[in-house]
Amino acid sequence: MPVVSLNFSYLEQLTGASRSTILERLPMLGSDIERIEEDHVDVEFFPNRPDLYSTEGVAHALRGFLSIESGLRQYPVQPSGMTFTKDPNILPIRPYLGSAVIRNMSLHSAAIESLMGLQEALHWALGRGRSKVAIGVHDLDTVEPPFRYFAAPRDTAFVPLDFSREMTMEEILREHPKGRDYAHIVEKFPLFPLIVDAKEQVLSFPPIINGELTRVTEKTRNILLDTTGTDARAVRNSVNILCAALAETGAQIESIDIDGVTWPDLDPVPRTVSTRECSDLLGVELGPGETCRLLEKMRFGARPLGPEHVNVSVPCYRADIMHDWDIFEDVAIAYGYERFTPSLPKVATIGHEHPHSALASRVRAVFTGMGYLEVMPFTLTSERVMYARMRRQEPADVLRVLKPISEDHTIVRTGILPLLLEILEINRHREYPQRIFCVGDVVTCTETYQRVAAVSNHTAADFSEAYACADAVLRELGISAPVKESDDPAFLDGRRGQVASADRITATFGEVHPEVLNAFGLEFPVAAFELDLRDVPGYPALQGTPSPAGR
Repeated sequence: MPVVSLNFSYLEQLTGASRSTILERLPMLGSDIERIEEDHVDVEFFPNRPDLYSTEGVAHALRGFLSIESGLRQYPVQPSGMTFTKDPNILPIRPYLGSAVIRNMSLHSAAIESLMGLQEALHWALGRGRSKVAIGVHDLDTVEPPFRYFAAPRDTAFVPLDFSREMTMEEILREHPKGRDYAHIVEKFPLFPLIVDAKEQVLSFPPIINGELTRVTEKTRNILLDTTGTDARAVRNSVNILCAALAETGAQIESIDIDGVTWPDLDPVPRTVSTRECSDLLGVELGPGETCRLLEKMRFGARPLGPEHVNVSVPCYRADIMHDWDIFEDVAIAYGYERFTPSLPKVATIGHEHPHSALASRVRAVFTGMGYLEVMPFTLTSERVMYARMRRQEPADVLRVLKPISEDHTIVRTGILPLLLEILEINRHREYPQRIFCVGDVVTCTETYQRVAAVSNHTAADFSEAYACADAVLRELGISAPVKESDDPAFLDGRRGQVASADRITATFGEVHPEVLNAFGLEFPVAAFELDLRDVPGYPALQGTPSPAGR
């Protein structure tokens, strides 16, 4: 989670509350105070609340939480008359663009620091290191509309931020610190994303670096915001969070036309929730009136709808609200966790380690003893990662997500090895060798069980290393079965093996196929191993994942 620095004087100015009150109540809003300095406090918020990654966002939430003001804030948007055009050639590279104009800003050092901190925190929380979303903030008065977003030749030159000389975009990727950090996002494309104004002056080379021309300073009064990415929802959420934060400074938000679509849309999203469901979940009896009061304290709009329902207006910046229970969580925060009465369970129980946890601990001990580092990839993934990039055929018994919010999370993982290769892809610019493993649940059809996988990535990784790893793990876990040649297309022919039981493949190992390495952007060989833990002697029986018919 990113650490957010909140300047005391700026926060007190925005909230109208004292420093002592802020420090006392911040943890109850959902933050973890890391350290308190003379002029600022460093706090952590959960990744599901990126709207709190700025002093302005925290101030807005605190004013409601401290009952200084309540209810939904409206964000009026005036037309700017400006336009953005998007070249069709940009679609295969970085297809989504969001923008807004922010006028009449008053930027002092604390406000600039907060804005830049919010920008970088969003790059982490929503942008996945700028690959999914990248944000550019520009001094509008240094450029001239209309603006154009297009795919430019790699030898296009401009002066990047923090440099005093002109550089081509290829030179920026090699020589600029930001270029070296983020080159992997765009270097595979023949053309690079670029944003220019009516005079062909460069505003930004997303997702790498802005131009020095549009640097934001304390003299900046009007800002042009550009947000580019590969995920439409993440781009929209980033724009809304930034606009809402900047509106807290007294700035005016203006819209911009992007190929006939007006940006931003800061209207709230309506929902209807059940107060009965909320009361049952929280264990506190709350009627519609009290529920509305608590929601308004958390800066929602709310009004009673009959004896057991409430109409809720969700603010545009609340990217985390995806289910009614997300709203009920805010009701609990507003009610005050300190007011809930703790109670012991009515049934006396004696805790002990779950058999699957005990087995996982054994497996961890084996791999850490061999020098592997444990990682925890997501349980949700996509068919592209799990099968297409692995050169494997997609089976029919995949458990799919009914309404995925992203194309990256459409299925529940059926194996772990592809996700380890994805982690190697993310870390391919780190030091080598890289040896990682993961033990955890996978789901096939309606059955949940455990697997473990490990990869070793370095210049000398080969079949011998994979075989040695497999032999050691199988021996330590008490699995004795003959090793046979495998036909798994994810591995090189002649450099792959497997151990099979009567009805399934227990383990696969070998040297990963070059086509798989290329699909994950890996330069060095990978020795890999994956094991089905159901074939470990004494593996405890596990109930299957409930099917819809059994609910």
